[in-house]
Formats: sequence, C-alpha cells, structure tokens
Amino acid sequence: MKKVVKFGGSSLANARQFKKVGEIIRADKSRKYVIPSAPGKRNGKDTKVTDLLYQCYDAASTGASYKKILNQIKERYDDIIDGLKLNLNLDHEFATIEENFVKGIGRDYAASRGEYLNGIVMAEYLGFPFIDAAEVIFFDEEGNFLAKETNEELSERLKTVDTAVIPGFYGSVYHNGMVRTFSRGGSDITGSIVARAIHADLYENWTDVSGFLVADPRIVENPAVIETITYKELRELAYMGASVLHEDAIFPVRSEGIPINIRNTNKPEDKGTLIVESTCRKPRFLVTGIAGKKGFCVVNIEKAMMNSEIGFGRKVLAVFEKYGISFEHMPSGVDTMSIVLHQSEFEDYEQSVVAGIHRAVSPDSVELESDLALIAVVGRGMKANRGIAGRLFAALGHARVNVKMIDQGSSELNIIVGVKNEDFETAIRAIYDIFINTEV
Repeated sequence: MKKVVKFGGSSLANARQFKKVGEIIRADKSRKYVIPSAPGKRNGKDTKVTDLLYQCYDAASTGASYKKILNQIKERYDDIIDGLKLNLNLDHEFATIEENFVKGIGRDYAASRGEYLNGIVMAEYLGFPFIDAAEVIFFDEEGNFLAKETNEELSERLKTVDTAVIPGFYGSVYHNGMVRTFSRGGSDITGSIVARAIHADLYENWTDVSGFLVADPRIVENPAVIETITYKELRELAYMGASVLHEDAIFPVRSEGIPINIRNTNKPEDKGTLIVESTCRKPRFLVTGIAGKKGFCVVNIEKAMMNSEIGFGRKVLAVFEKYGISFEHMPSGVDTMSIVLHQSEFEDYEQSVVAGIHRAVSPDSVELESDLALIAVVGRGMKANRGIAGRLFAALGHARVNVKMIDQGSSELNIIVGVKNEDFETAIRAIYDIFINTEV
C-alpha cells in the first residue's frame, strides 16, 4: 500500500509540531511520500512564514530595508532545526534567496521558499530523499498547470525512490525553470498530483481539524464531523465557502479514483473525513453539509408569456456577458426569470445592465434585490428521502427567516435557498438543528 501525506502550515509551525508529524509518518510504513507546507502561525499573534517572505521580497526588490525580516525568517527555521537536534545549516540557501530577492526574481519565487526550506528540513528529519518541486511540477508561461507533462516527469522520477519529500505549492515554467506557484493553499494540489503520479492507494491531508465539518464552527457550536463525503458533495460545499481542502486538489485524484482522507495532526487517533468518488456507505445524516456565503443580489425579470418567447434567456444572459458578469443561479417561473449575482461584481454596471435587458427583451418590469445570502444544503441522502424540502422550509419558518429564493439542482444533491444577509447565521443554525440535532 502506498500513501501520500500532506501536512499544512499549522502542522509544521514549530519543532514540537514537526515531532508529531514525524511520529505520524513513522507509525505507518505505507506513508512514503511527504508534501510539506511552509511553517504556519505558532499562535494567534504570529505571522506565517509565507507572509514574511512576501514582506521581505517586496522590501529587498525595491531597495528598502529587509534584513530584519530576513533574520526573522531565518530564526523560524533555526528554531525548528535546533528543536529537532538536526545537523543542518541553511546559510547557503538563505544567501541564494537574499541574492535573488535583491535581483527582484519574482513574488512567486519568494512565496515558494517557505515550502522549499521546510522540505529540506523535513527530508533531513525523516531521512528521506528531497525532490525540488520545481524539477517535477510544471506550468506554461501564462501560469496554467501542465498536468500531462507533470505526470510524466513525476512518475518517472518517483520510480527511482521508495520515499521522498516534495515541497507543496510551487513548480516551474516548463523548459524555463522560473518558479511559479498555485494559489494559496496550493500544497493540497501538490499532494493530489503526487498521489496520481504514483497511483497511491490513499492521499492523507493532515491539518488542524478532525475532518470536514457539517457546518461552520463559527456559526454552529461543535458541529458534527462528516465521516464520508463524495467529490460532488465536496465541490458543492466548497463552492459555497466551506473550506478544509483546496477545491482544485480534487481533480488529479478523482481521475484515478484515489480517496482523500482529511486528518488532524493534533488528534491522529481521529478517523477524519474520507472523500471518495462514490460510496455505498449510508450517510450518518440525511444532509451531508451546510454552507453559504453572503453578498449576493438578484435581478428579477417579469414578462407575460415569457415561456413562449424563443431565445429569451439567451438574450438576457448576453447582456450580462457583455459586461463580464457571471451568474450564480437562475431560478425561473412561467413569466419570471431571476438572475443571482455577486453584488460586488454587479453594482458598477447595474443601470447599464437594466437598460440592456429592456432593449434586449422588452420586459414588463426589472427589479433589483440586494444584500442576500445563499445557503447550500447538500447531501447524497436527500435524493432517496421524501419531505426534505418541507422540513427545510418548516425549520426556516419556525426561526422566522423569510426565504427570498429557492433553487434545486436536477441531481437532487442540493437545495439552495436565498435569505437576507442578516438572517444568514440564524438560517444555518435552524437548518442544522432540524437535520442534525434531531437525528443525533
């Protein structure tokens, strides 16, 4: 059995956390390939190493004073090395980094050095070979990830080693060598890419929570942990703001059918959440997860006999396309059509869009509604059970939350409701109570 294990910044923030990681890896010989992030915050007032690197680079590349920040970064790594009692010196690496910062080599290079240095430390601590991600993970010149070239190079390289440490978050431009990074949280993607390349049996993603939670713990006190979730359910929840794993990390492993296990470095005995393509396992609750976001608005269009007018929807959406505005949902009725949008993207163009709709389809009325929140109720168990929508709306009604919009996908995997921003937290608690607390 072969496992890829990725550890987040909080799992590698100091020597004490490193030791926990070492114990986890050594406890299971199938944990062969390790993807480290840069050191995260050691406490609430601390600064992540990646943010310090950005600050240092911005200062050095513009001729400002940067030595103090650079020394802070050095001290972070020296503390880890000393705490692990390693015979390792990073002076040469820091000299190269300083030289490149002064040259202004690029912010992607600067950001990547946190993972790069942590990878060197981790490899020394475990006694594993170190493989620089810039040598095996590739982007094109526009920064788009090159999956085919990466998979070929990485597969070939890893054939020659039984174990390895490969830093997360970055790679390089193909046949160029210039360092490029994924978006923040991109170490998750690196782990997924490596898992695909070695045809791993499991990709373990270790963080500071015991899996994916049913609801946001900032809204619901001590929410339940999701035991098993499908890729589709995760995508729906991640899109609506629920985040433990970078959503792009799903695609490489999904193509190979490799499950992902979200685990807690500080509680390794917890089973965490298993993310799979499909499962026969009956879900613990009818609803797998509840997530949402604020800051939406709705354009409500009304016109008699709209349903018989060919091309009506296309003409309306062409107006939004003209101004570069994407829509989130589009619930409709016989004589009504509603377009749900991010309010921040729409506000600057609202009057131009309204005028454009009038010119395009001559509606009876166009009304705008602002300050809405969308909440997604997601679950594979919903499809086989009746009365889900009824229970949902009964719970919201009992909590005195007015539902402004309803949208359900054809897969019956989710129901999305729109409520006023000020009702957002109340609505999520009400939904959690009716579907989770009543079933516990």
